[in-house]
Amino acid sequence: MSLINITNLTFGYDGGYENIFENVSFQIDTDWRLGFTGRNGRGKTTFLRLLQGKYEYNGSISASVDFEYFPFEVKDDTLTALEIAEQAAPELQYWQLSKELNILEADEEILYRPFYTLSNGERTKVLLAAMFLKENSFLLIDEPTNHLDMKGRELVSRYLNTKKGFILVSHDRSFLDGCIDHVLSINRANIEIQKGNFSSWLINKERRDSFELAENSKLKKEIKRLEATAKEKSRWSDKAENRKVGIDPLKVDNKKGWKPLQAAKSKKLMTRAKAIETRQQNAIEEKSALLKNIETSDKLKIDQLDYHSAKLVSVRELSVAYGDTSVLEKLSFEIEKGDRIALQGKNGSGKSSVIKLICGEKIPHTGIVEVGSGLKISYVSQDTSQLSGRLSDYAEQCGIDAGLFNAILSKLDFTGLMYDKKIESLSEGQKKKVMIARSLCENVHLHVWDEPMNFIDVISRIQIEELLTRFKPTILFVEHDRSFAEKVANKWIGL
Repeated sequence: MSLINITNLTFGYDGGYENIFENVSFQIDTDWRLGFTGRNGRGKTTFLRLLQGKYEYNGSISASVDFEYFPFEVKDDTLTALEIAEQAAPELQYWQLSKELNILEADEEILYRPFYTLSNGERTKVLLAAMFLKENSFLLIDEPTNHLDMKGRELVSRYLNTKKGFILVSHDRSFLDGCIDHVLSINRANIEIQKGNFSSWLINKERRDSFELAENSKLKKEIKRLEATAKEKSRWSDKAENRKVGIDPLKVDNKKGWKPLQAAKSKKLMTRAKAIETRQQNAIEEKSALLKNIETSDKLKIDQLDYHSAKLVSVRELSVAYGDTSVLEKLSFEIEKGDRIALQGKNGSGKSSVIKLICGEKIPHTGIVEVGSGLKISYVSQDTSQLSGRLSDYAEQCGIDAGLFNAILSKLDFTGLMYDKKIESLSEGQKKKVMIARSLCENVHLHVWDEPMNFIDVISRIQIEELLTRFKPTILFVEHDRSFAEKVANKWIGL
C-alpha cells in the first residue's frame, strides 16, 4: 500500500474562462478500487490526463506507482489480439493472460484473431486482462462499459471486484456497485472522497442535499442580513476614514478643531469597522458555500403528440441477416400508446437493425415492419459525429423551441458560457445531452433512442429517468444500464 498525493492542484485550459481545478488537495490509497463520478464537463478525463503527465499544471502530484490508461491505444488493429496484449503489457506470460480471460469468460481463441474482428466486449476483456498484469501499475479506467451489453458489464464488474489499485470512470450505477470500495466525486464546489460503493455515496449525497434544501430559505435570509450589515459597516468605516484624512493623532488641526484623542478614536473606529466587515464577508462566503454542492434537479417537462390509434408499430416475423450471418430471426412485437419498451439483447443481436427499420432506414430483411400512417418519430442514435455548429444556433436548425431546448439543457448542467461554444468542442456526454434535449423538444408520437445514456453522467440519468417515469411518453429504447432500464421500462423485448 502507498499513497498518491495531490497537493494544491490548479489547472485550466488555455483560453478557458475559469480553472477546472483550483488548489485541490487529497490523497488516494493505491489499494483502493475507486469509482470516479461527477457531472459531464467537470474534469474527470482531464484529471486522468493530469495523472499521466499530459498537461502542465500548478501544484504537485506524487506517486510511487505507474499510471496506465484504459483503453490502451491500438495503433494497428490488424495485429492479433495476443500481439496487442503484449504491446499493452510486454512482460506478461501467456498462462497469466489465459487465466485472466478464463475469469472473464472469454475464449482463448480470440487471442489469435485480428484485433479488428473482435467485438467491443472482447476487446475490453483482452486489454483489461493484459493491463492488470503490468507490475507496479495503477489503472486509470475511462468508461469501459460503453457499448457493452448487460451480461458483459456484469462480467467486467465482477472481474474488477477481484482487483485493486484503479480509478474507474463510469456512469453505470449497477456496474459501479459491483466493483468499487471508495468514491471520488467532483462536485460543484469541491472534490471529496467517501468510503463505500456508489449507492451509499448517492444516499449520503441525497441526505446532504435534502438538509441543504431545507436550510436554503433560512440561509438565504441570513446571507441577506449579513450582506446588509456588511454594507452598513463598510459605510461606517468609510465615514471614519474620511473624517481622519490628513490628521496626525499627535497634532492638533486648529482649522478643523480636531484633537489628538479624536483622531486616535477615529482611527480605532475605522479599524474596528474594517474587522467587522471582514468577518461579515467571511460569514457570507461560508454560508453561501453550503448551497454550492446541491445539483440542479428541477423537474423537466415535455409534451408528446397524441396518435389517432392505440397501435403505433407492428413487427411480425422479422428476420435480418448480413451476408450469410443471421443476426435476428422471426421477431414479433407491437408498440402501443404508453409503452416504454426496453429492447434487450447481447451485442450483435440485431437491436440497432430493428430500430433503424422502424425509423424507415432501408435494411435487407424478411417479415413485416408496419409503421402507422403519419406517425412522427424522434430518433436518438449512438453516433454524435453529425453534430456541428454553435449550440446557440442548433435549436433553429432543428426547428424546435429554443426556450424549451435551452431550459432542458440548463437542467442537465449546461451553463450560459457553453451556448457560444461549437458542439464539436463539447464532451461526448454533453453531445448526447444535446441530442436528447432536441428529441424531447420535438413534437412526435414516438421516441426511439439507441443507447442514449452512453457517456451521460449519473445525475442527468436520474433526471431523465424521473422525466420518463412521470410523463410516461411512448418510447422504444436500447440501453445496457440496468438501473436506467429497470426504472423506465414497463415492457421488455429480448432478442
